[in-house]
Amino acid sequence: MRIPIQRGTQRTRGSNDNDDSSDQTCPSVPSDQTGPFDSLDTCRNDHVDSSLGRGVPGRRSGYLRWLRIGFFVIWGPGLIVMLADTDVGSTITAAQSGAEWGYRLLLPQLILIPILYVVQEMTVRLGIVTQKGHGALIRERFGRGWAMLSALTLFASSAGALITEFVGVAGVGELFGVTPDITVPVAAAFLVGIAFTGSYRRAERIGIALGLAELVFIPAMLLAHPDLHAVAHGLAQFPVRNSSYMTLLAANVGAVIMPWMIFYQQGAVIDKELMHHHIRSERRDTAIGAVITQGLMVVIIMVFAATESMRHSTSPLQTVGQLASALTPVLGTEGSKVILGIALIGAALVAALVASLAAAWGISEAFGWAHSLNSRPSRKTAKFYVTYVLAHILGAVIVLLNFNLVSVVIAVEVMNALLLPIVLGFLLALESRTLPAKYRSKGLYRWFVTVVCLVVIGFGIYMIPVTLGWL
Repeated sequence: MRIPIQRGTQRTRGSNDNDDSSDQTCPSVPSDQTGPFDSLDTCRNDHVDSSLGRGVPGRRSGYLRWLRIGFFVIWGPGLIVMLADTDVGSTITAAQSGAEWGYRLLLPQLILIPILYVVQEMTVRLGIVTQKGHGALIRERFGRGWAMLSALTLFASSAGALITEFVGVAGVGELFGVTPDITVPVAAAFLVGIAFTGSYRRAERIGIALGLAELVFIPAMLLAHPDLHAVAHGLAQFPVRNSSYMTLLAANVGAVIMPWMIFYQQGAVIDKELMHHHIRSERRDTAIGAVITQGLMVVIIMVFAATESMRHSTSPLQTVGQLASALTPVLGTEGSKVILGIALIGAALVAALVASLAAAWGISEAFGWAHSLNSRPSRKTAKFYVTYVLAHILGAVIVLLNFNLVSVVIAVEVMNALLLPIVLGFLLALESRTLPAKYRSKGLYRWFVTVVCLVVIGFGIYMIPVTLGWL
């Protein structure tokens, strides 16, 4: 007996959030299945996996099975949102950490991997199980007033992120003699064009391709020849009594969890039409993304720690030009510009794409507007696309009016720190009150998730007076 499968099912979120008729394109999966792709086997002959979009024969060869496991497990919302996490502001924070403290901030980067994972993993379960975005769930559970507050704070955070990324684009352009008047509008137009393609999958793949440009820091690290003995010594040092060290530690923690990341990943798993049987593979996607993004932070710290030791300098690295100058002893003048330019452009564009989509999704959810990248602009989705476009225009205009990277990054960090207690508080409340019992965190893992969120909230609160100079 063959089970009929709907192909190419597409729906616009917002107007039909309560309609579950189109949510299920595969028979329910038995609870005893444990393999990462075992759920796919429940849809025999002619099944089209909704997450991959291609025909799958009833009996797969072992080669194709492992090919899919190795490739598609890292291709999705979890990876793109993690690549966006290593944005221009995070890169500058990591570079300054290496330049000022050598390898002493490497260990915190490793500790932050599980913290980043548990927060984003909650958004996976919320999005896939409820098929509703973060803003829509807040409106449904806590009322329109709280939803409006979350929408406004999300837009402020996303706009701040866009400003930071556009400043990075402008800085890279100036390295090569191109003025911000050209680079910023071109970047904004490119990002707007991605959304107008009418396909979430296409936008996701473009974003991942851009984000992977950050990997060029790896050859730079190898060329810097970091002293392994110094690395091991730095891993063992944790000078928590030093206020300067704690300031940078707080900045690193504050840069790990961005409010727009939570809104983005919860919305992305819906637009990608992932179902209950994809939760396990999406968790792997998120875990691998967390390892990659924090691995990149480790690489950046090691690069700038090694280069600064060559220069015997601990000068601040707060502009794109200063970052390039720090890499000159290893890569040369032109090489440092090219490597840094590729990495920052990729980081800036993928972060800008994710932050702006998160803002458009979150605000549309709060107001109940139809919203989906899988639907081309129309009268029905006009408000969603207008919000997305306005976010880019606002960010670009502010950058062109006042090009000051340091003040922008500080303002954005303070804003994110203010928003973290609210965003993580909502996340914990939604996870415990919205999800069915079988999909909630349980036992020791639940305690771990709660403690992790409280620690991040504490660091966020601590960072506010430190950044403002009150401590």
